[in-house]
Amino acid sequence: MKVVFRTSDAPLPRLVARLVAQDALPGDLDAVVREGAAAARFAGKAGQVFEAFVAGTGGVTRLALAGIGKADAADRLVALEKAGAALTAKYLTSGETSLAIDFSNSGLSGAEAAAILFGARLRGWRHDVYRTRLKDEQKPSLAEIVAVAAPEGAAAAWEIESALAEGVEFTRELVAEPANVIYPESFVERAKARLEGTGVEIVVLGLEEMTRLGMGALLGVAQGSVREPKLLAMRWKGAEADKPTAFVGKGVTFDTGGISIKPAAGMEDMKWDMGGAAAVAGTMLALAKRKAKADVIGVCGLVENMPDGNAQRPGDVVTSMSGQTVEVINTDAEGRLVLCDALTWVQKEYGPRTIVDLATLTGAMIISLGHEYGGLFANDDALAANLDAAGKTSGDKLWRFPLGPAYDKLIDSPIADMKNVGPRYGGSITAAQFLQRYIDAGVAWAHLDIAGMVWADKPGQTWDKGATGYGVRLLDRYVRDVLEA
Repeated sequence: MKVVFRTSDAPLPRLVARLVAQDALPGDLDAVVREGAAAARFAGKAGQVFEAFVAGTGGVTRLALAGIGKADAADRLVALEKAGAALTAKYLTSGETSLAIDFSNSGLSGAEAAAILFGARLRGWRHDVYRTRLKDEQKPSLAEIVAVAAPEGAAAAWEIESALAEGVEFTRELVAEPANVIYPESFVERAKARLEGTGVEIVVLGLEEMTRLGMGALLGVAQGSVREPKLLAMRWKGAEADKPTAFVGKGVTFDTGGISIKPAAGMEDMKWDMGGAAAVAGTMLALAKRKAKADVIGVCGLVENMPDGNAQRPGDVVTSMSGQTVEVINTDAEGRLVLCDALTWVQKEYGPRTIVDLATLTGAMIISLGHEYGGLFANDDALAANLDAAGKTSGDKLWRFPLGPAYDKLIDSPIADMKNVGPRYGGSITAAQFLQRYIDAGVAWAHLDIAGMVWADKPGQTWDKGATGYGVRLLDRYVRDVLEA
């Protein structure tokens, strides 16, 4: 969706939105509009929209009042995104092609105005590539948002936020595509195409390279598929740093569970088991597009987990790149096997000071947190606090879980260094404990289990049903607040 900036005296579209703070209805409204808003209990709460039609000398204006909430709200930017998103949700398929948002007398800063536009753009994203029989009234018509009398600094702020929106949309695209379209090789090719010309350095490892490096854990997951695994590394060096920061994503492009096969019902959802890798790719695009002043490496471990005659078996023992051995109790606990080799590789290759990994790792996380928070595990309190703060500001919320020796011993194996699963209870924690064994001393590390967050069965604040793009805003905010501070 295109966003353009115009002055208040330029010709406007027929559809105009005015921004209304909570409990502060503008005094210059037409009496009929004022009475109608009051009757509809419109109070200016964030996300509320009231519509009226007003006759004037230039014809009839379709007027929307959009609530932006209270100015002192703790989650101010999130509330403003919600306001912009609510306008798009209402008018996306309305038949209107252009919406003017009037920022006159709004009292908003440039960054706050950009937040409204950001929410409006994100809510307009849809994946209709394979829908060939939509009726005209079902198709998106809204193609342009006109920012009228935008506050000083809004255009500059929008340049940054539009880059972030592009990253979120790319992540959604990767997650939404079916597994016959996005698999390890095509994920890499699509990422290369989107990052071309941005200055991001790309390294790709294939089967032969990973075999030479001894990535037995990752390759064990991939061996049942005809799709060759890939390791994709993307580096954006927008600043000099003693050591880079690494974001590492689980990229299981389809997960049948392998020999420990999943139930048929709902298995189609496992196309989004690469949501962590998609979030990393989208973040790298956003950072490059907005020229972030940071040195960041994004790594995606890409495999397909299939149950053919060559697939690994429960009880197999694999040797990871770190030299540690793993007894594979359950082939459906595959994400940690992919991540452990990706984590080892990025530490050996780049020596990062900080690592954040993202993975749709455990169903247990959905049982714990539902679809409201991603799980946060960390070996460093400062890193955990910074990620938690970034989650609150961005709206990609996190909730911290414990780590400790009592959980660690639950994955000890009688015949190898560790098992890839523990007992039924504490499943998300034992998965994090598994990954922690691959983190070098002195490296600050956080693991984000985002199993409940990358896909939504109903519309949310800034997304429709389907891929949410979770993780991109979180990582981008972390970069802004910590690496660029």
